[in-house]
Order: sequence, then structure tokens, then C-alpha cells
Amino acid sequence: MPTLFDPFSLKGSTLRNRIAVSPMCQYMAEEGEVNDWHRVHYEGLARGGAGLVVVEATAVSPEGRITPADLGLWNDAQAEKLRPVVAAIKRWGAVPGIQIGHAGRKASANRPWEGDDHIPEGDSRGWETISPSPLAFGGDLPRVPTEMTVEEIARVRSDFVAAATRARDLGFEWLVLHFAHGYLAQSFWSDHANQRSDEYGGSAENRGRFLLETLAAVREVWPEDRPLTARFGVIEFDGRDEETLAQSIGLVQQFKAAGLDFIDVSISFSTPHAKIPWGASFMATIAERVRRETGLPSSTSWYISDAEQANALISKEQVDLVMLGRPLLADPHWPYAAARKLGLEHPASVLPAPYAHWLERYRTA
Repeated sequence: MPTLFDPFSLKGSTLRNRIAVSPMCQYMAEEGEVNDWHRVHYEGLARGGAGLVVVEATAVSPEGRITPADLGLWNDAQAEKLRPVVAAIKRWGAVPGIQIGHAGRKASANRPWEGDDHIPEGDSRGWETISPSPLAFGGDLPRVPTEMTVEEIARVRSDFVAAATRARDLGFEWLVLHFAHGYLAQSFWSDHANQRSDEYGGSAENRGRFLLETLAAVREVWPEDRPLTARFGVIEFDGRDEETLAQSIGLVQQFKAAGLDFIDVSISFSTPHAKIPWGASFMATIAERVRRETGLPSSTSWYISDAEQANALISKEQVDLVMLGRPLLADPHWPYAAARKLGLEHPASVLPAPYAHWLERYRTA
């Protein structure tokens, strides 16, 4: 049975272990560009021993940012600033990945620690939001988005392709399409956000069209030897869970046929009224079902923090990777602590030599 510290290979990429850094928005960019914060942050996570480091949700267009402080990949200047980040992740032995997305109706918001709400109308820092239908998310995000025309849908699809092309040319080896968390792609899939009457709304086939078309378009430019993956919210927790999950699995099967290599199983977050059953690794059984019924390798996240818990998810083959967020913010060297707890013979081997040598030398002291 596989373990947390076994390598994982997919296409032309081999991860040194099954620990992956989940894409975590830092909200520290200026004009969409990385700065010293990001360079130190991602280099530290790579040095810490994870097998895969996925750069945070990166907007494919200016209006696709969640906040004014989001990373972007809609121009070449932003791409060039990312180049040292890619090099640093590789230098310390991790596979560099990036998540690209569009925030849709959840865009034009304040940073979480500054309100986590929509920037007020008339504030020069904000912008007009777009979505499949003119329906506000609600709660602290009351701004009513503009309904996208078919031409705008095609334009955003092209924005995804352009961002994927830049990511390819930068040397990212693992691409994540952000199809989750109530952002634009998820909004097309969810009838909480999509009440269109054209070919992009109504039936599951129509609601999945934007996601499939975007995946197919990105597949055309993304190299076959690099994993093309997606983070997808497969369940709403709105009382219709079995119906939604069954439809989502059907769509993931279509993703696979269209060239998707890996699925990160997550939550929809399409309504503020969802009743999410928060608890230790509560998405694991759902991810296991998606993995089993689609045949795609998979991962999940959410309340995975203990080494034995993470190892069990891998050894029981519920998932192929564990995506970690907050545990790595609390301790970027979590892989070393996990290796010690799981009894690896040389736990410090997950760290660079300047750390590993001294930790191993005095381990028995």
C-alpha cells in the first residue's frame, strides 16, 4: 500500500512524496505581480519538504481577481516576475504548480482581514463583476453581477488559454484549473448562480459546457507530458447532495475524456446557506467515491492536519495526494514533523542538507 512519503508520478512529473501545498491566496500582490512576500513564502514551502507546491489562485484577467491584491497572469510583466518563484520551487526539490481562475461574482472584494466583503459601489478600487446570470452571491457579497454574453464567455475562455500558455512557458509543471469555490467556472455549474436559458444554462449538459470548453481549449496549449488538473466543487451541502454529486461525477468523467489528468475534489461554496459538515478530513469519502467512479487520480483537502490521518488517506487509497493549507502556514516544515511521527528512518532527509545534517547529527541527543 502507498504511504505519505512514497513518490507519486503522473505524466512527466514525479513528486518526492504525497504532500502537496494547496493553493492559498496571500492577497499581497501589487498590480497582479509577485513581490518579496511571495518569493520567500513559496521558497520556504519548497524547502520544507512538500512534493508539490501550487501557487495561489492567479487571475486570468483584471476583473477575474478576488481582490485588488490577487496575483495575475494576464500580461507578460506578471509572468516575468513569477519566473524566480518557479526556479526556487524547483531548486529545493518540489514540483512547481499554479492554479489559474476567474472569481466571477465573488470578485471586487476586500481582503479577508479587511472585511472579506464586496468593495462598495463607487469606490475606485472596485470594478464591475460578471457571472452566468445577474444573481448576487449574498451575505457580505451583495453586488449583482452583469450577465455574461456569449462573446464574453468566449473571451474569458481565451483568457484561460493565454494564462495557461504563460504558465507553460514559465516552466510550471502542474496546472490547476480553478473550477471550485463559487468562482466563475463553479457558477456556471451551479444553479444557485446559473439560471440562463441558452446553451450555457438549464440542463447539466449545458451548465457544464463552459468548464468543458475551457478545459478543451487549455488542453490544446498545455504540454501532454505535464499534468493538467482541476480543483472542482463536486457538492453544495444544500440538501440536494446526492443529486449534485452524481451530476458532478458525470462531469468529471467528461473532464477525463477531454484530457484531464487529475482531480482535486472540493466544495462548491455557491451559496452562503450551505450546511457544511466541518470535521476531520470530512471530504475524504467523497473524494474516494469520485476517484473510484471516474478512475482519475485525486486529492482533497479540508481539515487534514495530523500525519497519521494524512497517511491513512493515502494508504487506504482514498486519495493519491493530500492537499495541505493551514498546517503548512503554521509549520512550513510539517513534512519533517510528519516523517518523525510516522517513524521514517531518516526523517530529516525531507529537508535540505543545511537543515538535515544538523537535525540528523543530534537526533538521538
